[in-house]
Amino acid sequence: MIHYSIFIQWSEEDQCYIASLPEFEPYAHTHGATYDEALQQAKEVLALLMLETTPLPQPMTYFSNQVLCV
Repeated sequence: MIHYSIFIQWSEEDQCYIASLPEFEPYAHTHGATYDEALQQAKEVLALLMLETTPLPQPMTYFSNQVLCV
């Protein structure tokens, strides 16, 4: 199973939660009025990206505030 990252942050400017899929940057962003809605939207976007992206990007692994690409 491939594990990809989803980052969710509150945006004061947009007044909603912004979800980013960093392995698929710079295009993979979505949003939701609630954290759960942003997460659900991100999961749907991720599923589509995994079907349509060739080759798939390498998943990132995070350790103690350091990013290591594996």
